Amino acid sequence: MALSTPKLHSNHADSAAPARTIPYGRQWVDEDDIAAVVEALRSDWLTTGPMVDAFERMVAERVGAAQAVAVSSGTAALHAAMFALGIGPGDEVIVPPITFAATANCVLYQGGTPVFADVDSCTLLIDPEQVRKRISPRTKAIIAVDYAGQPCDYDALREIAAGYNLSLVADACHALGATYKGKPAGSLADLTVFSFHPVKHITTGEGGLVSTDNPSFVSRMRRFRNHGISSDHRQRSAAGAWSYEMEDLGYNYRISDFQCALGISQLGKLSAWLRRRLEIAGRYDAAFHGTSIEPLKVAPQVSHAYHLYVVKLKGRHRRAQTFSRLRELGIGTNVHYVPVYLHPFYQKTLGTRRGLCPVAEEAYEQILSLPMYPKMTDVEVARVSAAVLQDCQDNHIL
Repeated sequence: MALSTPKLHSNHADSAAPARTIPYGRQWVDEDDIAAVVEALRSDWLTTGPMVDAFERMVAERVGAAQAVAVSSGTAALHAAMFALGIGPGDEVIVPPITFAATANCVLYQGGTPVFADVDSCTLLIDPEQVRKRISPRTKAIIAVDYAGQPCDYDALREIAAGYNLSLVADACHALGATYKGKPAGSLADLTVFSFHPVKHITTGEGGLVSTDNPSFVSRMRRFRNHGISSDHRQRSAAGAWSYEMEDLGYNYRISDFQCALGISQLGKLSAWLRRRLEIAGRYDAAFHGTSIEPLKVAPQVSHAYHLYVVKLKGRHRRAQTFSRLRELGIGTNVHYVPVYLHPFYQKTLGTRRGLCPVAEEAYEQILSLPMYPKMTDVEVARVSAAVLQDCQDNHIL
């Protein structure tokens, strides 16, 4: 299947046309992608077929891992990772609060308890020293979230994990294509989780994947995604057998062949799309330089994948005003994220309260995600930047 490089749109826009709504993120599906999906739909296999294997091999190679297991969503991938580690009742897993709820939910799915460690104020990545303070005799693993697309401090986290005999999981759902000290996200932890939701770097519609060098983890996750059964339909068909054995209590977390065909087609465009995300981030950086608008800091040893471009705006009322005004102007800003433990479910179930992670709570009142996706034009980037700057000027806080 041929892989093409997309033509990126940078400086061209019809100034006479009405300004369209700019979402905070969106997929880019072209005719090559559609053709790849149609070819898979016309094949003999719609699920558990050869495209799944091919997609797993290609992603594993791209992220520097020995193997990969593709599943139906990033959430399913997180759940599979917890299952592979054997997380269960009584176990604790340390997680950051600034993340999508699935990062912590996956621990609960296995009967474990997520323990929240605060983040670094400049990057909103999990703070290794706060991780160390949260370790108890029940701690079994750490989940580090590469928030916005920037890898965490994996040297520090690996040292902690090794010192306490803990497993290290990277939630790299924001970070496909990022690197840490020259090593790609996907090769930095015992297990690394990716998402292929439409707003991510590549999409399979819905989908996720776990990369690892551990063959035992791979075997467990392959069973887990298929009801805990030791073989799938294609394997039984090739062997001319009908019988199968359910060895674990698994789920139907399989991904389809036509989704993986889309993923393979999209993967060939990833490098170009990453370059464009970096260009957009650079334009935002230049626009906000010397103002009170504070982009998150980027560590010198990383290559940022910029799933999100996040800025801090001082004061709760200030952020709320800007959010509403930009939405009125057709600019699809968003907020990533409410600290997970402040969700009603967590407060009712775990008894979590405000004050648990003060850095995360303060940041939550200030952060705003600006539109970031490779099909954005330079004109649209300038429109977003100008609207944010104008709002600040109108409020006399530049």
